[in-house]
Amino acid sequence: MRSLISILIPAYNAERWLADTIRSALAQTWSHKDIIIVNDGSCDQTLAVARQFASRDVSVVTQTNQGAAAARNRALSLSQGDYIQWLDADDLLSPNKVAKQIEAAQECQSERVLFSSAWGAFMYRVSRAQFCPTPLWCDLSPVEWLLRKMGQNLHMQTATWLVSRELTEATGPWDTRLSLDDDGEYFSRAVLASDAIRFVPDAKVFYRQPGYGRLSSIDSSDKKLESQFLSMRLHVDYLRSFEESERVRAASLTYLQTWFVWFFEERPDLARELEQLAAALGGRLEIPRLSWKYLWIQKLFGWTVAKWVRQRWNQCKSSVMRSWDKTLFHLEDRNFAIRPGNCSTKSA
Repeated sequence: MRSLISILIPAYNAERWLADTIRSALAQTWSHKDIIIVNDGSCDQTLAVARQFASRDVSVVTQTNQGAAAARNRALSLSQGDYIQWLDADDLLSPNKVAKQIEAAQECQSERVLFSSAWGAFMYRVSRAQFCPTPLWCDLSPVEWLLRKMGQNLHMQTATWLVSRELTEATGPWDTRLSLDDDGEYFSRAVLASDAIRFVPDAKVFYRQPGYGRLSSIDSSDKKLESQFLSMRLHVDYLRSFEESERVRAASLTYLQTWFVWFFEERPDLARELEQLAAALGGRLEIPRLSWKYLWIQKLFGWTVAKWVRQRWNQCKSSVMRSWDKTLFHLEDRNFAIRPGNCSTKSA
């Protein structure tokens, strides 16, 4: 019996890219699949775009805006698949992504093995996706995966995972309290519930990099900072549930220090809680340091101004790069269909 794959796509104001995302799901060489699209109260033409693809194998539902986690939970509640493939509304799957991971699953004896894959980031031109291997791109035990993720500030993109129904049920629902890093928290729970992580290099995902202001971009908004803070506390709890050891404490402290810069001035109340958590781990958090380019601004005008200048400079650089890539995109063939021989990738 061929396993049924449920490809779940939450969508909010995604009219521009959703059609290409759905086509990449439909193009999967694994034919036994269903696709569920949840429109999360979009204000644009997202729902109309999704309904163009409605069929026996493509279901489209809509709800009032409740956030990405709620939309994913809705999609999951409607799914019947033996395996779950999550897919954000602006990302793309290579045609054999699911098939390659199912092939690996058929070699395993456990339904609790979690499958990951390679992913490449791009802005507008998918042919320019950069596949940059990290220490997470290999077979790992659950504890080693979390140690590397937190200790080296790494991540796996949402669509890289293929999760069995048994493991999905053991993981539980997406945490609707989180508006930022909800995927990081969810898949850390999936890792926690798994027997092992199996990396499938030939399965590929194309991740469209968000610009500043997107949901996945952290900034000084209280909602995002509070979400990131909660996710960080949960991450530390998940890692510590494996073992109480020096390596776990070291990875946790590194993780807290990496993100401490976002809370240091904007949310001193949360910064104090992070410092308390670090103390409970037997360490302490250092005052964040800006790079040498901004030190003179910090000395003259203070930390807050220096950090603001850094953010604005990074935003400007990102905007210029995106504008240039967008211009080239419009000058090139706009065929986004990912077919063998049609989409080349460039390794970093």
